[in-house]
Formats: sequence, C-alpha cells, structure tokens
Amino acid sequence: MKRFYYTYFRHTRKNSHLSYFLRSIIRYIMPQWYLNLRVRAIRRRYSRMTEEERKYVDDRVDYYCKFCDSILLPDDAPQLSGFTYKQRESYVHDYVNSTYFFDAYEYIRFYPKHLRWAYNPGDVNYLFPVPEITKSRPVASPPAGEPEMPLPVGESAIPSQTNRNNILLNLDKVRHFTWITDPFSWEEKECRILFRGDASNKPRRLRFIEMWKDHPWCDLVSTGNMSLYDHLSYRYIMALEGNDVASNLKWVMSSNSAAVMPRPTCETWFMEERLIPGYHYIEIAADYHDLIDKISYYEAHPGEAKEIVEHAHQWCKQFHDKKREDLISVRVLDKYFRLTGQSLS
Repeated sequence: MKRFYYTYFRHTRKNSHLSYFLRSIIRYIMPQWYLNLRVRAIRRRYSRMTEEERKYVDDRVDYYCKFCDSILLPDDAPQLSGFTYKQRESYVHDYVNSTYFFDAYEYIRFYPKHLRWAYNPGDVNYLFPVPEITKSRPVASPPAGEPEMPLPVGESAIPSQTNRNNILLNLDKVRHFTWITDPFSWEEKECRILFRGDASNKPRRLRFIEMWKDHPWCDLVSTGNMSLYDHLSYRYIMALEGNDVASNLKWVMSSNSAAVMPRPTCETWFMEERLIPGYHYIEIAADYHDLIDKISYYEAHPGEAKEIVEHAHQWCKQFHDKKREDLISVRVLDKYFRLTGQSLS
C-alpha cells in the first residue's frame, strides 16, 4: 500500500511521457497572438524582481550563455521557420527526436521566424567552434586525472578549450529533470551502494562495475528493471556519467539518499560544475579506488551524510520555480540572438 501511494500519489516515479507530450502538443498549436502575450508576460517578470533576484537570474543566464562578444553564425545556420514537427532538422542533424524538438520549441516559438540559430541536440561531450544551443557541454576545467574533451572530427581547435560556445537550454527534461518524494528516512535505508544504468559502450561505467561488483556492500547491475521506489531503500546511489552527464543525478539529489560520484566532466541546465564535493554529493576518485573508504567514513559520521542530503535538496529547489525557469530560458535566448547580430523585433 505504501509503495502504491508514493508511486502514484507522491510522484516517486519517473516523469510521465504521456502528460509531457500532451502539454507539448498544446504548446505547439497555440496561436501567435497568445505567444506574443505570453513572452511579454515572461519578460515583465524581470522588471518586478528585487535587485537580489535579478542578480540571481543574470548569473544563471551568463552561466548558460557564456560568450559575450558579437559573432555571426555560419551562412548555413537555419532559420527558426524551418524548425517544425514535420521537418525536425537541426544545424548538424537530419532528425531531431520529439523530446528535443518540443523542449527547444517551448521557447523558440516566442521568436520571429526569420531568426537563425545553430541547434545541436543529443548527448554532447565536446566543444563547438561557433555558438550552438545544446543540452550538455564539458565543464570549463576537467577534473584532475580526466582528459580534456575533444572537438568533433574535422573541427579546428578552440583557444583554451573554453566551453563558451556550448549554449545550454533545459533539453530532454522529461528524462533528466525528475523530482521525487522519498518515503524513507536515512535511518530506514539499507547501508548499501546501488548502481543501475546502461553500461554498454560506456567504459567508465563498465570499469566501475568490474571493480566493485563482488563487494558485499555493492549492488551493481548494467541496466536492469528496478523501480525508483526500490532504489530509495539504499543509502548510497551512484550517479555515473555515461555519454555525457549522469541522467539520474537530479532525482537522486532530491531523494533522502546520497549521490556518490567522481567530480563531473560534463554539465547541463543543472549546473553540475557548481556542485560542491562533500557538500552536495559524496565525491570519489575518478578511478573509483576509494569508494569503500568514503562510504565507511560516512557510515561512521551519519550526521555529515545527512547534511549532504539536505544541501542537495536545497540545490534542487532552485529549479522548482517554473516561472523563473521560463524567464531564465527566454533571457538566454535573447542574449544568444542579440550577440549573433540579430534583432528580436
């Protein structure tokens, strides 16, 4: 009964794709006059904010859209008019899947159709030579022991390997941005380390599983059918990067379990690079050798472990204000179009 209640009435489960697509289709058919009113209302919210609130918004806008010098897009950058559900093409892809289409369309629908953009959906763990809108990017400074992320084959080098040309929007959020209600307290959870995730063609995950799969504290399986509710009976949940970021990190940090991971090499709208090791998550070495030592420490110091969980909750809360998230997204795109030499009128 407890499982049923929390799974279906307290959102201890993954996001519903059905409700996501219903909302997205409704957005897609909205008339232009409504969109004009909607975007004006979003932008007006900024003028009604306190100075402290504006500083917060500006900081996140500049974090997601780091380039600050005007730069023209390549001549082959497409216009927004060509980005339709029937013709789901991007700057580099012949096909854009539905979630990446609808998440981008949620905000580009507010802009004149003659504007041009470079859109690069999917799992991105490399740097761009020109400003492109994407879900993920390498962190500005790779963690110690991790190599710098490469450019796509055939691209010229970018000075100092900056990630400023990877402009972040909150894409594929139905999969990545899941918040849950945890029915279990720290004391009710089992002192074990859990990993469930696809490790095929993901060397770092495979290396982790091979290293620790036989340890009695570990329950590690590549893929496997396990509900989020069952995950929550474990105190320590691994958040291991795959192609780019760890897709489970958001919901783990919203739970009463502690996220365990090496320092991130990629980031998304969640601003993974700003997470503080030992404060928002339990950090282990990039080669995973100290996993059991770290967990042993926090088992001996449960108060510190519970503080990490609480700090993680506070981090997640900043993304819960949908109106503010809309404002930040619009201002990111405003900055992007403006600095690529385009008029928003």
